[in-house]
Amino acid sequence: MAGSKAGKDSRKANKAILEYLTAEVLELARNPSKDFTVQYIIPHYLQLAIRGDEELQSLIKSTVAGKGVIPHIHKYLIGNKGQQQTV
Repeated sequence: MAGSKAGKDSRKANKAILEYLTAEVLELARNPSKDFTVQYIIPHYLQLAIRGDEELQSLIKSTVAGKGVIPHIHKYLIGNKGQQQTV
């Protein structure tokens, strides 16, 4: 069969790429879980890991996974230190 070796090589390459990307994202997502001293990684940590890394962000932003809301608190809602805001 012609091309069967090429098919096996491409499967190996795809497997290696996916394994590398998975390890990279999980390593970056592990940092917030260490900061909060929890033993698990929640989807929000994955999102922060991807959004915090410039290369992963550029890779993911064109896919469906790249959509969503970036966590942000407006300065007006935070206020000044020592000053209590009334609503």
